[in-house]
Amino acid sequence: MTELIVKKLNKRFGGLHVLKDVSFEIKGAELVGLIGPNGAGKTTLTNVLDGAIQPNSGTVYLNHHRIDQMQPFEVAKVGLGRTFQVTRSFRRMTVLENLYVPAQALGTKLSKAEIHDKSMEVLEFLTMDHLRNEYAQALSGGQQKLLELGRLLMLNPEVIILDEPFAGVHPKLMKIIYKYIERVNQSGSAIILISHQMDSIFSLCNRLLVLNYGDLIADGPPDDVKNDPHVIEAYLGIDEEEAE
Repeated sequence: MTELIVKKLNKRFGGLHVLKDVSFEIKGAELVGLIGPNGAGKTTLTNVLDGAIQPNSGTVYLNHHRIDQMQPFEVAKVGLGRTFQVTRSFRRMTVLENLYVPAQALGTKLSKAEIHDKSMEVLEFLTMDHLRNEYAQALSGGQQKLLELGRLLMLNPEVIILDEPFAGVHPKLMKIIYKYIERVNQSGSAIILISHQMDSIFSLCNRLLVLNYGDLIADGPPDDVKNDPHVIEAYLGIDEEEAE
């Protein structure tokens, strides 16, 4: 069973304390929303989890592998991958070629023929096989998001961090992305979903983590989090006692 354990993460940039003793666990194929106002620390937390930056203190373990001191390619090999708010596909390569890259770059044991077969499986899973010979730069914003998800699926990740997968996406394609997030989660991958679109967060996730100025102020079911006075204050600046 997938187990991601985050213990007392702290990250400072000069005098700015961006993450403050952040701790949580994800067990099994959970679909967890990570939310918070702008500047809450979500991007910093994501960068620590995927190895882009190292914490000042604290630990992150994925299935008993300590990953907080690893480089991003090492973290990916262990089983944690992420997408980016601004997609990072190779725009002058085809969709199919884009899928080849992760498996080849990370030195998987698959042969070229097996990588091709795996790529075709991913394209079929995402119903993008008709786009396999299109250049990535010709794809719509939503298709770019799906391609980035496909690149992650080439590595069979156990934990996927999706950073704003609905940003700039047409509403019709957004519903399609919803469906694939659910399918990926049902296939066994744990997902951490970062989004400012609260409708998507509350409809997809069974648990929410809420950051505010580096503090994890809530962790629980969406309905509980929605009514948490600390969360209401963080988003609206309304203190429940003052409101009364």
